[in-house]
Amino acid sequence: MVELPEPKPGPGQVRIEVTRCGICGSDLHARHGIDQLADVAHGVGYDRFGRSDQQVVFGHEFSGRVAEYGPKCKGTLAAGAPVVALPLLRGQNGVDATGLSQHAPGAYAEQLLVQESMMMAVPNGLDPTVAALTEPMAVALHAVRRGEVGKGNVAIVIGCGPIGLGTILMLKATGVRTVIASDFSPGRRALAERCGADVVIDPSEDSPYEPREDPGWLSKADDVFDLALDTREKLDRLPIGWWHVWRLAEKLGAGPKHPVVFECVGVPGVISQIVDSAPFFSRVVVVGVCLGTDSFTPAMAINKEIDLRFVLGYTPLDFRDTLHLLAEGKVDPRPMITGTVGLSGVEGAFSDLEDPEKHAKILIDPSA
Repeated sequence: MVELPEPKPGPGQVRIEVTRCGICGSDLHARHGIDQLADVAHGVGYDRFGRSDQQVVFGHEFSGRVAEYGPKCKGTLAAGAPVVALPLLRGQNGVDATGLSQHAPGAYAEQLLVQESMMMAVPNGLDPTVAALTEPMAVALHAVRRGEVGKGNVAIVIGCGPIGLGTILMLKATGVRTVIASDFSPGRRALAERCGADVVIDPSEDSPYEPREDPGWLSKADDVFDLALDTREKLDRLPIGWWHVWRLAEKLGAGPKHPVVFECVGVPGVISQIVDSAPFFSRVVVVGVCLGTDSFTPAMAINKEIDLRFVLGYTPLDFRDTLHLLAEGKVDPRPMITGTVGLSGVEGAFSDLEDPEKHAKILIDPSA
């Protein structure tokens, strides 16, 4: 730990006192691999990511209280008001990612700066410990929305770390009736059950793509061909042209049943495993951040017509909606929280988080 000068808010910025801050998987990656993250950011035209030769204060999952407004702020919230904020800070030379840039020190600290336009009041007296999870839970909500999961769809969550657990919580909060969770770790599987997963699978023993009740998915090419022929022949019996009915059915979203699969591992090879094993027409939402080079067989995805989507972060609306889902008690992420440490305990927490049987989400209390 080091002593740094008290941050001074610039135009449109607010200084807040940190109440809680979560340790994110990206922080674990960045501790020794921040240059790799910065290289990826450079590839998409962003050059303000932190580097290993720079002083970077981590922490982008936080809750706090208003302490001081900078110039040109509206100042609508009173001093001491509980708040959360999207981790983006506008400086003189651009927008920085809070906790992952030397220009925007994060919340592994007693105080930090946030952008007033990104700051939101915490409603309903929500516990600051829960409020600090707005950020990672917003990632999960964004993934679920991008997955376009209907209530009658079966969702399969591969990997039950914090993002996988958050995805399970958000799937159930949005009304999805059947959520299958898969993880090698017994501890993570137990947490998945506590977060609402309807079926929990040990992939070393069973496949998440073979549920106990037949959902009507197509797993063989012969099944796909049979369906096409059977449907065409049945439509021929109607008194109108078969193509009119087919076209209407497509507009109404009718078609072969399929699961929506959420990849929440972020390890090379997992996407390939999903493409090879998932039923035909599956929609795959990649949420886990894989920093290594990965590969899969495009012809397999083509032949099965796999819909592959990648997601990043969340929108301000996702963030706001997540905060209110938490504050209204519609989502309870507390089963994910497995520990709290003070600033002096952060190094030990990083080590503990390497063991999935020990912890899922550890929060930092700067006052402890």
